Amino acid sequence: MDGPAAEAVAERLRASLTEPFSVDGVTIRVDASVGISLFPEHGDDVTTLLRHADIAMYQAKALRSGCHVYFADGDPTTGTDRLRTLEELRLAIRERKLSVYYQPKVNAQTRSVSGVEALVRWEHPTRGLLFPISFLPLAEDNGLMRELTVAVLEQSLDQVRRWRDAGRHLAVAVNLSASSLVDLELPEMVWRLLFNRDLPASSLELEITEDFLMGDRERAREILTQLRRLGIRVAIDDFGTGYSSLAYLRELPIDELKLDRSFVTPMSGDSRAAAIVRSTIDLAHSLGMTLVAEGVEDGTTAAQLTVSGCDEAQGFYFSKALPAHELDEWLDARELGELSETAPSPAATAGAKQ
Repeated sequence: MDGPAAEAVAERLRASLTEPFSVDGVTIRVDASVGISLFPEHGDDVTTLLRHADIAMYQAKALRSGCHVYFADGDPTTGTDRLRTLEELRLAIRERKLSVYYQPKVNAQTRSVSGVEALVRWEHPTRGLLFPISFLPLAEDNGLMRELTVAVLEQSLDQVRRWRDAGRHLAVAVNLSASSLVDLELPEMVWRLLFNRDLPASSLELEITEDFLMGDRERAREILTQLRRLGIRVAIDDFGTGYSSLAYLRELPIDELKLDRSFVTPMSGDSRAAAIVRSTIDLAHSLGMTLVAEGVEDGTTAAQLTVSGCDEAQGFYFSKALPAHELDEWLDARELGELSETAPSPAATAGAKQ
């Protein structure tokens, strides 16, 4: 098949895929990007041709124009690196080799540790420890988020089980992507993970971002309602940075607001930021929700949050995210009174929550 014939096939495929279709009465439209490699210009065996077509497809996708691209039109080095990283990530997820770190959530009034937030990391074989921003977009773009979410939930709940067996009752909060939350099988999957570990629903909290609520409100209500019926708490993460309407706070079953660090961090030196924090705390309480302040980096801010009636706080002032064994040591030292709350250096707080 020559170039014009390949282009004709690509256009027929795209035309077929872009036809609208209905799911549960909702009209869905999709687009497609096509990568093309030709024999023998771009390879003389099936494996090489498929790999080069895949590279070209990523280039077409990056253009976001719903087009087809030849392998020669792209940057093969970048594409090859991306494919290699994708395969490494897929393997790390499948073999449960991603790491989960835990950042404590501290009661802002009593300073007791009420739970932890699970934050995923990837110990890459050559690039070292990677934060989510380095690989979550790749997982999202390539349909790996559901499997990655299951892996993080499994590892986090396994750790909660180990903590409970050791007499330490901590709940874990797990972040879910928008793509995970359109999965109508999510509530049953979560219930099964808890049941298989003999854990109560109170052991788990799911965090979602406001962006998720900008889509299908009815689907959001259905999924969140099912989670609520199971006894699983739902939190809105990075509150104040996304959705422009507060209507969803009234309409959807939400238990907790996590105020974004961009409001919390400057409050000790900015009266307007402090006023926003106080108002948001009052708003949450008036709706029967708890308020968690993220990005607490100094004692002054922690004290202001206490006076303002904040429920829980997270940040480097208390602790960064730690591997489970280091968190155990931190908790032990805290319980023995050997740990003082002191703010870290500015360099240490870079990228505090990732």
